[in-house]
Amino acid sequence: QVHLVESGGGLVQPGGSLRLSCVASTIRVNLNDMGWFRQAPGKQRELVARILIRGSTNYADSVKGRFTIFRDNAKNTVYLQMNNLKPEDTAAYYCNTVVPYGDYWGKGTPVPVSS
Repeated sequence: QVHLVESGGGLVQPGGSLRLSCVASTIRVNLNDMGWFRQAPGKQRELVARILIRGSTNYADSVKGRFTIFRDNAKNTVYLQMNNLKPEDTAAYYCNTVVPYGDYWGKGTPVPVSS
């Protein structure tokens, strides 16, 4: 069983910044591909950013240049730094990993972007 716990969400004004955290248990974040997804009300869940085992990253076009995914191996945590937030970034953000025995998600953290 893999447990992923997100934190760091909250109301932010347009143009503001937030840093989301995802703490993993029973797996090492540097030995698994880790991703951040988001789901806005009435929309499908979509990939925001991913960091692979070797450290390479990829991003959704809508967040390139504004969001950064990175990890702290000592804290076994994956982060999503979000800058210049826009109202269209409003969503619940979820941490994800896929391991040989399953596809695991955290419970999500809400990020409303509004003035």
